[in-house]
Amino acid sequence: MKPKELKINDTNSLDCCSSSPLPKARLGDLLDKLRERSMKLTAPRKALLDALRFQEHPVTIKEISLAVPNGKCDRATIYRAMQALESIGMVTRMEFGDGVARYELSVGEHASHHHHLVCVSCNVITSVQECIADDLENKIAARSGFQQVTHKLEFFGVCPDCAKDN
Repeated sequence: MKPKELKINDTNSLDCCSSSPLPKARLGDLLDKLRERSMKLTAPRKALLDALRFQEHPVTIKEISLAVPNGKCDRATIYRAMQALESIGMVTRMEFGDGVARYELSVGEHASHHHHLVCVSCNVITSVQECIADDLENKIAARSGFQQVTHKLEFFGVCPDCAKDN
């Protein structure tokens, strides 16, 4: 069964402090990070970073290819570049249980810790800035003796639009 197409909802953002979406990174800052990590600056990588910096939510390879200007890079190049950017920590790859990988910037302002709320009906993704797991993370680290404990947490539910339709 083919997964549903992801719908990006740029206007919904849950934040305990404000209602503004995640800030966008400057392209120059992203390119500097690429150079700092000794990665060659190619036209496709530049185009991908430029496209990713405007995304408020994790996006698929297909959505990335639609956001990159025509002729800048093909899908195979996008896959390779995303793997390379992930290996140096500039993007984060995630899956929400539907078998489709999604990517998000993980440098600069986009590096802020956050979670996602995914509609199980239409796959709309909303960023959640509040994190209730930080205290639990610290307790687990203290009890287990593990260091640098982190977590990934996604929430699933039915968005208001889908709830209205039912």
